[in-house]
Amino acid sequence: MEQGPADSTYVLAVDLGTGGPKAAVLSATGRVAAHAFEAVGIHLTEDGGAEQSPQEWWGAVVASARRALRESAVPPERIVGIGCTSQWLGTVPVDGDGVAIEPAIIWMDSRGARAVREKVRGALNIQGYSASKLARWVRKTGAIPSLSGKDPVGHIHFLHDHRPDVYRASAVFLEPVDYLNLRLTGLARASHDSITAHWVTDNRDINDIRYDDGLIALAGLERAKLPDLVPTGSVLGGLSPQAAEDLGLLPGTPVVAGTGDLHSAAVGSGAVADFAAHLYIGTSSWISCHVPFKKTDALTNVASIPSGIPGRYVVADEHETGGACLTWFRDTLAFPRDALSDVAAPDNFFPVLNDVAASVPLGAHGVLFTPWLNGERTPVDDHTIRGGFHNLSLSSTRADMVRAVFEGVALNSAWLLEPVEKFCKKRFDSLAFIGGGANSDLWCQIHADALGRTIQQTEDPVLANVRGAGLLTLLALQYIGVEDIPGTVGIKATYEPDPSSAAVYAELLKEFVNLYKETKGIHKRLNGRRLHSD
Repeated sequence: MEQGPADSTYVLAVDLGTGGPKAAVLSATGRVAAHAFEAVGIHLTEDGGAEQSPQEWWGAVVASARRALRESAVPPERIVGIGCTSQWLGTVPVDGDGVAIEPAIIWMDSRGARAVREKVRGALNIQGYSASKLARWVRKTGAIPSLSGKDPVGHIHFLHDHRPDVYRASAVFLEPVDYLNLRLTGLARASHDSITAHWVTDNRDINDIRYDDGLIALAGLERAKLPDLVPTGSVLGGLSPQAAEDLGLLPGTPVVAGTGDLHSAAVGSGAVADFAAHLYIGTSSWISCHVPFKKTDALTNVASIPSGIPGRYVVADEHETGGACLTWFRDTLAFPRDALSDVAAPDNFFPVLNDVAASVPLGAHGVLFTPWLNGERTPVDDHTIRGGFHNLSLSSTRADMVRAVFEGVALNSAWLLEPVEKFCKKRFDSLAFIGGGANSDLWCQIHADALGRTIQQTEDPVLANVRGAGLLTLLALQYIGVEDIPGTVGIKATYEPDPSSAAVYAELLKEFVNLYKETKGIHKRLNGRRLHSD
């Protein structure tokens, strides 16, 4: 392949998403020379469980990385560093020999909810939290363990209470990205940003983050089973001989401490200036930006946390399901593999869905879809709420339902926008759109209209996370500066809100929020006992 003089140095970046890892080879200019993807499975259980195999992760990482390296034609000696990002808020139990005790518990898993509620409540409670515990947690770390049980505190308590043999055999519990770094270097470590969602570090001084013994005690965790910490953006170590053999790279190649997906997406969007916002639609979704302060809004579950860029904070919030709603529609309603149909979905099914949605007018003939298929985190922390189609009639069609899914996800984004802007005390004039959802021109325009904001569709939006991991690796190795990052991300198209469409979506948003308010009690009664049962 032809290479310019600036393309003589490369890094390997890995993005372990929920659906599987992407690997990319990036030049020192931020250009993606080649990339590859490998799918992995997920096991969901009716009691709120969500598990994956760490061994399957690693096999898929190796396969995707080898293919990307081969297609890039970049020789191993020109790969100067490796950096990873991963689905965040997961837990991998690892034994004393550094071997994962399968399975890993991922961010969708709510089985630790009961244990978390018992840990965080007290005599005087605010929204389920002891007032004094809430104050201590928020003041030091910026947030508090989720009542949904969908973060590592809940996962670790679930293992302690329900899989005591796994808990006893575990020497350390690692985030998925830190597990990948263990496989790469042999070192079980966490970075100041990757550990954040354990809510046991004092983050008040962004340049001096450390474990807090009081918070560890409040969370009911054992310090001995938590990894030692390294600074954000530091070189963790060199590639181990075994990992080098697996990947086809040179032993000792520097491995940079990685980040969670939120952190890498914020960089891969190119919007790295304070208050420069981005919208992400992948399996999950969020709206985020970097900010110059540590702050928490416990009422809407929005907080600023340590960023993947050293010395910076980034806004954290999340919708549990975004693009996953389209996958669910494909697998459950369009092409279910059951007694009614055994036809597999075509490879180009998502463009087909897009075309079907485009054939239906705004408002989907009155059909509304609520996308809370696995509960919700922001702006409400509610793991029992569930989604559905509303206002269906005998005249409703499957095409209406497809359009409603596109619009429901966008209305959920619009619901989130207000608390995030209020948190930042800034109006976002535009948002960089990243993730697989940004490949849809239709969804870009729907979001522009539903949010009433300019949407900037980035180039190669599905590569935002892996691009962010590569850019952070180049930053850590001092090949680029933060000021160089925006110039590495191109804008494919810009979408302005249509005033008449925006007015219609503003009215639909009111009913969308009303649906949550009117049905949350029903869903709590339907799902609470089942999800909370031991």
